[in-house]
Amino acid sequence: MRGRIKKALSGFYYVDTGEGIVTCRARGRFRKEGVSPLVGDMVEITVSGTEGMVDAIEPRRNVFARPAVANIDQLVIVASNAIPRTDPYLIDRMTAIAALKNCEVLLCINKSDLDRADELCAVYAQAGLPFVLVSAETGEGVEELRERMAGKLSAFTGNSGVGKSSLLNALDPHFSAQVGEVSQALGRGRHTTRHVELYKLSGGAELIDTPGFSSFDTAELGLELKEKLPETFADFAPYLGGCRFVGCSHTKEKGCAVLAAVKAGEISPSRHTSYLRLYNELKDLREWNK
Repeated sequence: MRGRIKKALSGFYYVDTGEGIVTCRARGRFRKEGVSPLVGDMVEITVSGTEGMVDAIEPRRNVFARPAVANIDQLVIVASNAIPRTDPYLIDRMTAIAALKNCEVLLCINKSDLDRADELCAVYAQAGLPFVLVSAETGEGVEELRERMAGKLSAFTGNSGVGKSSLLNALDPHFSAQVGEVSQALGRGRHTTRHVELYKLSGGAELIDTPGFSSFDTAELGLELKEKLPETFADFAPYLGGCRFVGCSHTKEKGCAVLAAVKAGEISPSRHTSYLRLYNELKDLREWNK
């Protein structure tokens, strides 16, 4: 029988076969091979009574190790310009990682009833990143978000307190997701999502909800990200072949087409600042860091 892993918890894998959820263990050979089934995996299972065994994992589109998910079509980055205010660097770090994984990105700016995030919207409109302005409180943009998720497996992520659980409830009240209160003093929320889980929405959409941004480990992708960093910034693409020097780092070189585009207002300074932060994080990594 074939199905998709909906949840992984304490060595059990909850596989959605389309006819129901089967609680499975994984064959011992997976451990010997150093492979773990992941939420989002399409798997072959054998069912005996009310339980099953995961026999095989089908080829994956992509893998995110932290959090442990597979076959993501679209990363939905939930951000906020109200309390808590999302640092654009966190958004840009996520888009860079998604680009490495051949994963689409949708920026979902929540709490539009409190702040329209005009500056943030302008930055990502210029960068060509798809975004939707949403309010889980009023319902603004929720239908558009649902449409943009239709027919895809999306991973939901965002810094704690931006309203991921509230959006899940707005998308489908049956989630009954626990909603954390935002601490006004700290400007951040309690972590309400304790594990990774796949949900189905009406309209053919599926989504994976994950804990906050801290679960995505940039260092895990360090060398690959270092080697391809300029390519992961889509708004840099028109300028990458125009630099004076081969191997330009796009940080301070004379004749750098990317720097010229930033100066001319064709690339947002915010995006280039994020690029510099990532570049400086990764520049000292060497081959042995693999």
